[in-house]
Amino acid sequence: MFAGDDLWCVLGLTGETPSLCSAGQSISAMSSSGEWQCVRRGKAAARRGKAARSEKPTTSEPAEPPEPPDRQRDTRRITEAVNDLRDEDFWLEWRDVLCGRLAESAGHSCTDKTVREDECLLDCVCYGLGNFSSCVSARYQLAMLLLLFDALQIPVGQCSMYDPVFTVSEREILRELGFTVLTENEEGKRAVCRPTLFYLMHCGKALYNNLLWRNWSPHILPKVIVIGNSFLGIQERMLQRELERDYSFLSDIVNVCEETSLPCSQRFVDVFNDTALIRFPPDKLHKLPEFIWANPSEPRYQHCQDLEIIQRDNRS
Repeated sequence: MFAGDDLWCVLGLTGETPSLCSAGQSISAMSSSGEWQCVRRGKAAARRGKAARSEKPTTSEPAEPPEPPDRQRDTRRITEAVNDLRDEDFWLEWRDVLCGRLAESAGHSCTDKTVREDECLLDCVCYGLGNFSSCVSARYQLAMLLLLFDALQIPVGQCSMYDPVFTVSEREILRELGFTVLTENEEGKRAVCRPTLFYLMHCGKALYNNLLWRNWSPHILPKVIVIGNSFLGIQERMLQRELERDYSFLSDIVNVCEETSLPCSQRFVDVFNDTALIRFPPDKLHKLPEFIWANPSEPRYQHCQDLEIIQRDNRS
């Protein structure tokens, strides 16, 4: 349902012989032992608030200098993280929940006979991943996204990635994996026209608020699917008056969205805690008064001291 085979690489959960990508594209494939193998191209080649973590636990010893860029090493570490997550029981729960719910969301969008077949495909946008070459949490979040693509049969090339903190080396790694790497900071203000999964792990509240504003319509929001911070958790951690003042779209939608909590093991609690699948069912959206949808004003965040996102004007 989700993707054409010509764009897809088998990422190694089935144990079958992997198919090839389109010409010139690198792939991650499965060996006969069931582990991922990185297949390179023919030619060799955090977000604010997300602190980078070293490979080793923090000690009282002086911090070591950052490792120099090494795409081969960093790609290998991504592969190891994918294989590591695949052995976790909570990944199987993610897979079962998301396969059912996301297929359902895309399927509902295709019941309308006026919708073209290509509009039923599930796109993906990932913002705010962080420096996965140096941050262990970001690396495992990227590994989880790759596992989800395999389970949902979404071609990696249908996913757009952006974080203003990405290094040149990280952008090259993402391109080699098949991702589309954006060059402009959209601040989360992306309009959708077909079902789109937004992978927003531990992102700032303004990013969610901007996304909601840009698609603020009871007819468009059902096409938006979020894997990210629980909106209910955000509400619980903020004073209601501040939520209404600074993040009005989050405040208006939190009680009518549909959240499904996604589990994590104790080992990965810092990586996937407070994560939920968030959808916007049309029947619930229509319970909101009509005036709430009229003339939504673009968020300005004039009263926010710590906005938690990097804005275009604040980045050279």
